[in-house]
Amino acid sequence: MSKIKWIKASQILDSRGKPTIKVKIELESGIKAEASVPSGASTGSREALEMRDHVKGIDRKSEDYDGYGVKKAVENVNNEIAPDLIGFIKKNKLDVKDQDKIDQFMIALDGTPNKSRLGANAILGVSLACARVAALENDIPLYDYIAQQDKAVCKKYNRKYDEKELSVRRMPCPMANVINGGSHAENNVDMQEYMVAPYGAKDFHEAIHMVFKVFWRLKEALHRDGHSTGVGDEGGFAPNLSSNEEPLKYILEAITEAKYKAGEQVFITMDPASSEFYNQKEHRFGNRYSLSDQEDLITSEKMIKLYAQLLEDYPEIFSIEDGLAESDWAGWMEMNKQLGKKIQLVGDDLFVTNKVILERGIKEGSANAILIKLNQIGTLTETLETIAYARENGYNIVISHRSGETCDPFIADLAVGVNSGQIKTGSICRSERICKFNRLLEIEDELTDKFGKKPPFGIY
Repeated sequence: MSKIKWIKASQILDSRGKPTIKVKIELESGIKAEASVPSGASTGSREALEMRDHVKGIDRKSEDYDGYGVKKAVENVNNEIAPDLIGFIKKNKLDVKDQDKIDQFMIALDGTPNKSRLGANAILGVSLACARVAALENDIPLYDYIAQQDKAVCKKYNRKYDEKELSVRRMPCPMANVINGGSHAENNVDMQEYMVAPYGAKDFHEAIHMVFKVFWRLKEALHRDGHSTGVGDEGGFAPNLSSNEEPLKYILEAITEAKYKAGEQVFITMDPASSEFYNQKEHRFGNRYSLSDQEDLITSEKMIKLYAQLLEDYPEIFSIEDGLAESDWAGWMEMNKQLGKKIQLVGDDLFVTNKVILERGIKEGSANAILIKLNQIGTLTETLETIAYARENGYNIVISHRSGETCDPFIADLAVGVNSGQIKTGSICRSERICKFNRLLEIEDELTDKFGKKPPFGIY
């Protein structure tokens, strides 16, 4: 049995230079592993709590990292979670691969609905480090360990598990961020992410090559027209443009210049992150959205019409994420009614990787896909529960990074382990994004060597 010898957390920096948490674990066998936790900028209000040291109302200038430190979360791991969890495992003669029991123990130890006592970042760091060290102890790739846990979760909660489909590892299609806006860039583009997705690629290696070519043709086009080619938080270019539609024109041009067929080989996907430009002050008059290229605040109905027009003008668009705000449930139902049979509608802030909230969305017909972010819910087991429930109800699954990332490629193995078929890791730029792509390239090579052929690619 693989007992935990020690658990230790520390404060490190994420891709924005802000503190985050890293957790290291050593087993009695001597095997060690670690995991680090990302952080979002555009966050849903119902996400599990990311614990920061800042206390409202005090002088932030006197605090470490202006109050963004995670020393409290680190202390919670080192002084409470670590000794209590190790004691729990020993007392109950458990193994480090008892992921569900480990995660449930930490949830109970925290004792709050949103992990606000110990911090979701503290709990998640331990959860992911346990998964990684368990995979090493059992001498299997992390994605295979995750696949085992996925199957165990489905069995525990009586979820449908397609053995034939899920026993074969599948490589995800990347949604690569090529233009940043919204809260991810200092520019005048309201919508947060414009992405390219090479669904027409035959394998992951070809998909990354296609992304590379489109990215560089886009840079050339923007540079030619005098636009900035500096990048935003997720590695996409962050130019000032004349409208929220203009990025689509540039991306289409770049796809053509790269000698690919838009809407056949390379598609466009978008994440407007509409909660960020939802006008809270005006919501009492009906849902209102504020876009810089619109003269007045616009209603949910007009936002849906705007998207419908974009789909007519740009049939190359395959997916829209968070097209409406997280609280606009009626709008989501209508949007899915009008557009859900044409494109993928992904709920991110709407669902925050939370199975209970997803249940409402499925009951009301609010979307047809879900974005999965580990730190929105706080443990690997709960993440797998949500994935299993979404999959059983016919939802597409998109595994996602956060805008404040680390060089931990855990989500690459997660995407392969659950056969999500789609992944967001950012652009083909910035090392904290590239490391996820590199891990996926490595996984595809491993699977090819093991089975003598390339694994399946993309969504089902």
